[in-house]
Amino acid sequence: MALKYEGYSVSDWESWSRNDQGRYHDGECEKKWETFDGANSPVTGATITQLAKDNGWQSHGGADGDDFIGWDEGFVATDIDKGYKIVNTDYVVGQEIKEPTNWNPSQEIVDYMKTLFNAGDVIGYVNDGYPHKQGEIEKWLPNKGVYTKTAGEIIDGLRRNKGDIGAVMGDANPEIGAWIRFNPLDGKGVKNDNVVDFRYALVESDSMSLEQQNEIMHKLELPIATLTYSGSKSIHAVVKVNAANYPQYQERVDYLYKIVEKNGLKVDKQNKNPSRLTRLPGFERQGKKQFLIAKNIGKHSWEEWEEYIEDMNDNLPEMKNMSDLFDKPIVLAPELISGILRQGHKMLIAGPSKAGKSFSLIQLAIAIAEGWKWFGFNCQQGKVLYVNLELDERSAKKRFVDIYNTLGRGHNHVSNIDVWNLRGKTSPMDKLAPKLIRRAEKADYKAVIIDPIYKVLTGDENNAHDMSLFVNQFDLIATELKCSVIYAHHHSKGIQSGKSSIDRSSGSGVFARDPDAILDLIELPVEEQRYMQRVNQAICNVYDLAIKKFNPMYDEVGVDDRFSEKQMTHHLMAAMNKLPNGQQLLKQINEQRNIAVEAMRQATAWRLEGTLREFPKFKSVNAWFQYPIHVLDDTLQDIKLEEEPTAKWKKGVKKSNQSRSEKTKQELEEAFNILSEGGEPVEPKAIAEYLEIAKSTVYARIRKHEGFKIIDGLIEKSNSK
Repeated sequence: MALKYEGYSVSDWESWSRNDQGRYHDGECEKKWETFDGANSPVTGATITQLAKDNGWQSHGGADGDDFIGWDEGFVATDIDKGYKIVNTDYVVGQEIKEPTNWNPSQEIVDYMKTLFNAGDVIGYVNDGYPHKQGEIEKWLPNKGVYTKTAGEIIDGLRRNKGDIGAVMGDANPEIGAWIRFNPLDGKGVKNDNVVDFRYALVESDSMSLEQQNEIMHKLELPIATLTYSGSKSIHAVVKVNAANYPQYQERVDYLYKIVEKNGLKVDKQNKNPSRLTRLPGFERQGKKQFLIAKNIGKHSWEEWEEYIEDMNDNLPEMKNMSDLFDKPIVLAPELISGILRQGHKMLIAGPSKAGKSFSLIQLAIAIAEGWKWFGFNCQQGKVLYVNLELDERSAKKRFVDIYNTLGRGHNHVSNIDVWNLRGKTSPMDKLAPKLIRRAEKADYKAVIIDPIYKVLTGDENNAHDMSLFVNQFDLIATELKCSVIYAHHHSKGIQSGKSSIDRSSGSGVFARDPDAILDLIELPVEEQRYMQRVNQAICNVYDLAIKKFNPMYDEVGVDDRFSEKQMTHHLMAAMNKLPNGQQLLKQINEQRNIAVEAMRQATAWRLEGTLREFPKFKSVNAWFQYPIHVLDDTLQDIKLEEEPTAKWKKGVKKSNQSRSEKTKQELEEAFNILSEGGEPVEPKAIAEYLEIAKSTVYARIRKHEGFKIIDGLIEKSNSK
């Protein structure tokens, strides 16, 4: 009902309803649509908005609602990445307007109406008004005028009466000239509700000379139906918009006004209404003629003009000649992460589940904010935005606190970190990027970290075209904010050690080839002996610290003793036995010992490798992921991966025997079997999170495999009952 009231068509409702295949029935919408005849208290767009608010809905922009688009507002697609500057006003000298030499008022009216209207269109015109004083200035304002005649009746009347305008349209007041409404009416009134076809919009400006207005309107290639001199300080362009309904009319007029204003014409915003009056040629106004300057100029249609504007603003740089290549030194962007990433470039961290990718990103955010090292690489200090898509706000704060405390270096510059918590409020990346840019454009961030990206993934991650569009949003953020964009992605399934770091990311190769730096985490196979060594050292460290804290006078611990659990146990007992509360302290120390041992046992070893566009390849970095941070350990360098690169061809042969389709089907079945309880249906979101892919990818895989189906929004096996 609200859609119909607001001017939408039944096809709008149909296309939306088709999203629910479980309840949608072909033709049902149209039957119901015909029964919506309105009421004294109609259901409107505002009604729907209020119902949503009453049931807990909030605009995506939060409490301030700055992202909400009202039903009565126009919508303009974001132009955050476009200047839309076509005309250089510094060089606009003006294009002459020629007054007609053989003035034929009747023919002016006929030509004007035949250009804008069909013979059966009801038009509204005004040729009289009343004086209205604003301060010291007196203006003539139009009356309601005539709004029941058709264009055909007026044209025929002028011909029959041999051009006698007064006999057909009434005598005009020479002080005010005449006006006409540029869209056809229903013959019942002159308001927006009486407009029956949203064909045209009016562009009027008096911010510069008439000749300059004329030149800009021509240079913009506006799809102008009629261009009229008003008899005063402005020319009036009636522009073809050909909107299907009022909301689309608002959208197109907003876009039109935005373009002309960016190119020097300050538009009169009062002319946005489709029922607005414009000057009618063929009349005189205080001794000056209102006449047609031109008809049907510029682009042929709105669509052609819009395409022209977008093509002119493709955001591509101009081609540059290299003649001055050696004239001055080339200054590259500063290094954000020394030897890894320059400011304004993009970086991907890839790794399997449980590699601590999110923790490493938070650790990186802290390193940039504080100017510390990260995985051994120096970071340039500055502000950083961490876009948190997965954790609730308190959990995200807890991670930052835990990592800061574990690093143990204070938090002097924690104010350099901003966090945007979007769990449960995410939107696809192409919608999120403009909002992020708008909020962050004045913050001067060195880096924006987005974690995790599968939450905002659009399209099928295995589709190169879809992923190209997706990663282009990172370019948009980096370019507009002049900062680095850093994000994490998961590995494909299977053993990764035989692959290069550029080929380990899941999905399309776009992920691997788009970033300027790819850092890859791969798990190292650690033998029990190495774990025992770490446990031994952890115990020794706990005992050594306890002795220094509780009995600093005890000085019998030798340098070599600090590496022997047996010796440190002996020293601990001796030191504590000299204290009156030694036994109680031993209990506390043993609790710390057990915590340290558990931490060592739960730690996993990782190797960080990289593929860099701007820098030479670096020596691999080895670290333990010891919750909640990665701790460097050079002794891990001697560990060989499970599969040497020399065996890569063997894995390739094996892989070729299994098609991608079979592989994705097996993964889907595995996820379903694990998540389903006794064959019960599973939510797509659960499978997406288990496989670390987007929901859209889950749907795409289900469509390809006959073994699954979606019923009432849940995934079931086709043979389940």
